[in-house]
Amino acid sequence: MIKRFRSLPIRSRLALLVAAAVAFAVAAVSVTCWFIVQGKLYDELNNDLAAQKGAVAYPLYEDARSNCGKDPKSDASTYRHSESYAQVVLEDGTICAFDGSAGTVKVTSDDTDVAKNPAPDTNVNEFRNGTDSNGTAVRVLTTPLVVTGIPGPNPERRVLISDAAFVIAVPLKSTQSTLNDLALILLLVSGIGVVGAGATGLWVARAGLRPVDKLTEAVEHVARTEDLTIRIPVEEDSEDEIARLSRSFNSMTTSLANSREVQQQLIADAGHELRTPLTSLRTNIELLARSEETGRAIPPADRKALLSSVTAQMTELAALIGDLQTLSRSDAGQSGDRVQVVALQDTVDAALRRARLRGPELTISADLQPWFVRAEPSALERAIVNILDNAVKFSPEGGTIEVSLNDGVLTVRDHGPGIPAEELPHVFDRFWRSPSARALPGSGLGLSIVARTVQQSGGEISLTRAEGGGTLAAIRLPGAPTPPPALD
Repeated sequence: MIKRFRSLPIRSRLALLVAAAVAFAVAAVSVTCWFIVQGKLYDELNNDLAAQKGAVAYPLYEDARSNCGKDPKSDASTYRHSESYAQVVLEDGTICAFDGSAGTVKVTSDDTDVAKNPAPDTNVNEFRNGTDSNGTAVRVLTTPLVVTGIPGPNPERRVLISDAAFVIAVPLKSTQSTLNDLALILLLVSGIGVVGAGATGLWVARAGLRPVDKLTEAVEHVARTEDLTIRIPVEEDSEDEIARLSRSFNSMTTSLANSREVQQQLIADAGHELRTPLTSLRTNIELLARSEETGRAIPPADRKALLSSVTAQMTELAALIGDLQTLSRSDAGQSGDRVQVVALQDTVDAALRRARLRGPELTISADLQPWFVRAEPSALERAIVNILDNAVKFSPEGGTIEVSLNDGVLTVRDHGPGIPAEELPHVFDRFWRSPSARALPGSGLGLSIVARTVQQSGGEISLTRAEGGGTLAAIRLPGAPTPPPALD
């Protein structure tokens, strides 16, 4: 049953839940109402019976004792309520009906108990439901029998009869009819309420889930067509769960569209960059292969130049592929288990040793103050090496490179030709290379990798023209001059 319920559409489940909740509430209210009305009606009957009880006149008592075991005289009117039942019950269960009583009421053990042990307090009332000799339902009151008017010196005295009880009753037909009519009305109202609640619940579910339907249609459309430009309209001032879900979906599709665009651009740029060295490499290899096939030897100097070109092109391809791999890892973000506290001054010092090996004719001065940052050590060192490589690459022979680390700001200043002002906005674009640097080795990805690594470490990077010529690179990373206490 539960599995079948869970397999229903969500709007059907909501409608059923609403209908069930309303049905439960209506049933509880209806049953409570019915019992309250029943109690009120029975209270009225009890009050009516209590008003009829009292001391029985001695002549009426004598007439009743003479009718013991007989049917009451229906044509007599000695009892004041002709539609009621009035009788005396002896302790052995014998019924002595008053003349004019509507009939006799079946005796129970409760009646005989009162007859056997009449309470001194005659105000004790025992109400119950019973039936008459014909099976008609009646409301019964049994009290100790008190008789007045007994002949003697004091005829007004009241005498408690020790072997009899006084039983009066009224029919329950009208009361039961009223309760039955009330039950039918409550049942009809409850049914209408449940049906109305189900219809209302279905309408509310449809209206409330309409944004979910739009979201579902959008997701199905994206899955079917891979169209990431679809957007779900959301009211600006709405802050409910559906609006938040719609905004999250729109944000997700926007991010996916941007990611796809960047991926496509990367593939296109990578294909463009790979085409040139591959074409040149294929041409050189074809020349060498043709020389072997035709038997026409290439002059030694030309052959050596071809082999050197092939080696350089293979090296360039390997560097380009390595840069692409690094960039793809950067796009995936830093791995939380590889990020750690790094002594930036030590990382810069290690990168400086590598830079001095690549430019032994250059003078590289460094002023490094302690600074600790949270970053991926290998990626951060690679970024700093790229910055220093650019400085080495564009520095004139015998030039100077000045490196400084102070208050979390790493600056690298060279004295090369500098970057033209119109090219500065593009230096961190992927595969972008200055026209003046096209002849120099490089993939055009180095500064892009540096920018991504610095950004993922929470920092900033900038390249500007230095006063007096050259380029000034500045990297700002959040951190502290001392390591965290856990590392002491």
